[in-house]
Amino acid sequence: MGLFEDTLARIAPVDESRACDIQKRLDNKTKPPGSLGRLEEMAKRICLITGKDAPDLSRKAVFVFAGDHGVADEGVSAYPKVVTAQMVYNFLRGGAGVNVLARHMGADVVVSDIGVDHDFEPVDGLRIVKVARGTKNMAEGPAMTREQAIRAIEVGIGLAGEFAARGYGIFATGEMGIANTTPSSAMAAVFTGLSAGIVTGYGTGISEAAVRHKVSVIEKAIEINSPDPSDGLGVLAKLGGLEIAGIAGVILGAASSRIPVVVDGFISTAGALAACEIAPAAKGYIIAAHRSVEAGHLAILDRLGLRPLLDLDMRLGEGTGAVLAMGIVEAGVKVLREMATFGEAGVESEKIN
Repeated sequence: MGLFEDTLARIAPVDESRACDIQKRLDNKTKPPGSLGRLEEMAKRICLITGKDAPDLSRKAVFVFAGDHGVADEGVSAYPKVVTAQMVYNFLRGGAGVNVLARHMGADVVVSDIGVDHDFEPVDGLRIVKVARGTKNMAEGPAMTREQAIRAIEVGIGLAGEFAARGYGIFATGEMGIANTTPSSAMAAVFTGLSAGIVTGYGTGISEAAVRHKVSVIEKAIEINSPDPSDGLGVLAKLGGLEIAGIAGVILGAASSRIPVVVDGFISTAGALAACEIAPAAKGYIIAAHRSVEAGHLAILDRLGLRPLLDLDMRLGEGTGAVLAMGIVEAGVKVLREMATFGEAGVESEKIN
């Protein structure tokens, strides 16, 4: 059995049986019941995911996967493919949005070249785990083979396993890949059954005419590849991206190790959807960070049944929204760990009728 199959076999649904006991603990804190809203929801969720009464989320990692896309040749992005490699260098210098926000939140940024059409020299901070020099043009045939998709998923699984073994308590997902909203929109259309026109947005800021062209490219790719919506791996291989597969792998690996994953925006959530179509039980380990302004993001969140924590009109990707949301998740856990009970504080807990 390979890493992919072994990981799938180890993913079990989150055990919800302790939910009432955890809520009682929260209700015994010095506050009216439920008054901390979704912070309490996050505290309970993390306890259930990890199986621990006092989870430690102090060690946090955001995995940023970079990969190029053959469909960029169709003119679906405002930027050329070379920007993917240029942004990887920016990540390594600590100058990107995700670096700034990760420093603010105390998270480690892990950058991986999983499919950039560029040869990086070995350098501290960069994982060179290249599966291919980008995907093929999905408007002309499959973006990847099934074997390439599995290899990319296994890269993510491997990283999740490594950082779990090093004591990290929570992960976030991020990505960089020019044109990657196009495969994400295509996957969203296939998995949700919605039209490409509904789930396709402006990406890096293209014009109305360019959006119409992008929709036509996606429709062509779906027609040529005829993906089966019930075959999660097949949809990912035919229409996805190497960085999207890497994200799916982190989610599968985290689920197999009972570690929560905060998923970023549209592209990351496309990876989460692929992971959950492959292993439905993985959904219980996912926390949706924020609602992107990308058209297809809400459709994917609805498909997954997830409600995002934040709505800040963000659409940068990289893991920026996920890193911000990590702070909210950790705050919820700290309420459970550190807030005094009524008894400890000497505060009357009974209501006056």
